[in-house]
Amino acid sequence: METLTLNIGGMTCGGCVKSVTRILEGVGGVTKAEVSLEKNNAVVEFDPAQTNPAALVEAVEDGGYDASL
Repeated sequence: METLTLNIGGMTCGGCVKSVTRILEGVGGVTKAEVSLEKNNAVVEFDPAQTNPAALVEAVEDGGYDASL
């Protein structure tokens, strides 16, 4: 397992946090996603054999939020 911190933009409330969490946990290979509104980031634990950082960024951006490494 690898752990990665993504910078997340566009979150304004707890609903956004739940949405981003759901998006990340829906990506195959992600075992845990802890999203913080205060820090504007997400700490993601994933299996590098199943997904990669670029796919995680793309999933968040497809959900309508900004994401970067």
